[in-house]
Amino acid sequence: MKILITGARGQLGMDIQELCREKSIEYIAAGSKDLDITRLPSVRSYVGRTRPDVIINCAAYNAVDRAESEWKKAFMVNGSGVRNLSIAANEVHAGIVHYSTDYVFDGKSDRPYTIGDTPSPISMYGKSKALGETMVRDIAYRFLLIRTSWVFGTGNDNFPKKIISLSREKSEIKVVTDQVSSPTYTKDLAGATLELLETGGSGIYHVTNTGQCSRYEWAKFILQEMGWTGSIHEATSVEFPTPAIRPGFSVLDDFGTPELLGHAMPDWKDATRRFLKEMEVLA
Repeated sequence: MKILITGARGQLGMDIQELCREKSIEYIAAGSKDLDITRLPSVRSYVGRTRPDVIINCAAYNAVDRAESEWKKAFMVNGSGVRNLSIAANEVHAGIVHYSTDYVFDGKSDRPYTIGDTPSPISMYGKSKALGETMVRDIAYRFLLIRTSWVFGTGNDNFPKKIISLSREKSEIKVVTDQVSSPTYTKDLAGATLELLETGGSGIYHVTNTGQCSRYEWAKFILQEMGWTGSIHEATSVEFPTPAIRPGFSVLDDFGTPELLGHAMPDWKDATRRFLKEMEVLA
């Protein structure tokens, strides 16, 4: 199996590369400078030349707040880019793996969202990701659509890194309690992705670390593990106004994923500890 990894310089792309090396899987790593997924002729040429068996699309526009004003850019990458990759994948008879997000839902549910729930995004970022889902489902002959949430890893900026940074600057921190989901470690997401490919799975899957927490609970856990001696306080999203509205409750039900993999994903606390160990910040 030969894999083309787009968005290869991001935290998930880097972890997938590392896992491919461990498993002796042939791969091609394409960053944005190597391949602009928003240009169909370039995508067709690159995919036609490299002829992968599978494209794993880690390329994404993830600036949630900026997407409110830069919505065209978000839609080009998260929507049109997915369309282009799906078209090119079909032309070389390749499968495609595409990642989506809990932000395709409005967060008003009183239960975890299943793969059968209809997306209803409340931000331009969420709408751009929902468009990408439509593109891969309508166009690609063979696809894995993986929805995930609250992704974190060592490669890029993310919530745990912000909390670590704040802990070094302040003795008091306020974090919101009214945003609830499941943190997902890129190393675990990368592993589950390759496992799903190895099983021959296709269709939609929800892949997150197990369990759920609020942003406040996650931050509190991180700070306790670090041995931080400051004070953390509860807050609401109203106290931290942002251009984009975040869903309040966006936990994803993983029905179908452990049944196919043969095991559950690791707990979010275990995943966070491993991340903190990798970041060398544990007490």
